[in-house]
Amino acid sequence: MGEKWTAADLPDLTGSTVVVTGATSGLGLITSRELARVGAHVVLAVRDTARGAEAARSCGGSTEVRELDLADLASVRRFAAGWEGPLDVLVNNAGVMAIPQRRTVDGFEMQFGTNHLGPFALSNLLLPQITGRVVSVASNAHRRPGVDIDFADLNSERDYSPWRAYQQSKLADLLFVQELQRRLTRAGSAVTAHAAHPGYAATNLQRGTGSALQRAMMTVTNRLVAQSESMGALPVLYAATQDLPGGSYTGPDGRGELKGHPAPAVLSDNARDPERARRLWEVSETLTGVAFPFPLPQQQ
Repeated sequence: MGEKWTAADLPDLTGSTVVVTGATSGLGLITSRELARVGAHVVLAVRDTARGAEAARSCGGSTEVRELDLADLASVRRFAAGWEGPLDVLVNNAGVMAIPQRRTVDGFEMQFGTNHLGPFALSNLLLPQITGRVVSVASNAHRRPGVDIDFADLNSERDYSPWRAYQQSKLADLLFVQELQRRLTRAGSAVTAHAAHPGYAATNLQRGTGSALQRAMMTVTNRLVAQSESMGALPVLYAATQDLPGGSYTGPDGRGELKGHPAPAVLSDNARDPERARRLWEVSETLTGVAFPFPLPQQQ
């Protein structure tokens, strides 16, 4: 990628429209702020519209706030149904990490529902309006040994581990991007799908584990190891704006992809498996009731 890429290298986005989910804090807020700074009209898609309004005021530029709860498929459908006109970029940023066992409004395990099923439904419902790209925020946690999609227990009903559920949901995000790109290509669409991860960035996401011990450990680790939220947002901004091939995956260029400037990131073998991606897609369509909106030619 040549010179180290920074937010100062963002192109002029005047006239473009971007939706960023989970934009009230952390990576989502910084992504929204930087995109608004270079001229994009940024829609902050958030659960708490009061906090969203405060975040929008801090962004400057052209912004608006719309309600969206990815843990509620009815909310996802309302958001998509209310959308009019073209949408250049959708940034699927919102998520939860390693939380105590909870269920979404629709009864799904909260991390699988919020991190994968909600964005899956949102992306497919908005695809007819999307003109540019879909960007999903993933995690290098998907590469931990043994991380896979447990198709026999997607909702962790038999056994629940906060970290294992998180890792599964992040692997699901990457499989979604790979399969979405394959389907877009088959459909002859110019829209592209991309993934990015922030490395180890100090964000509010780490405060929701429900474990005082884990929060204390992360506080110390954040001070010693983590990079800033601003640096963590760079791969997302890069994936949202740069000339990249469909299916790209961007992360930090430092050791272990923990920190640094945007560079190609490594997918696990499971994340590259088209059969896993196809199967997960079909299951996700069944669970959400949302399907890929474009006709696909018959495969030979």
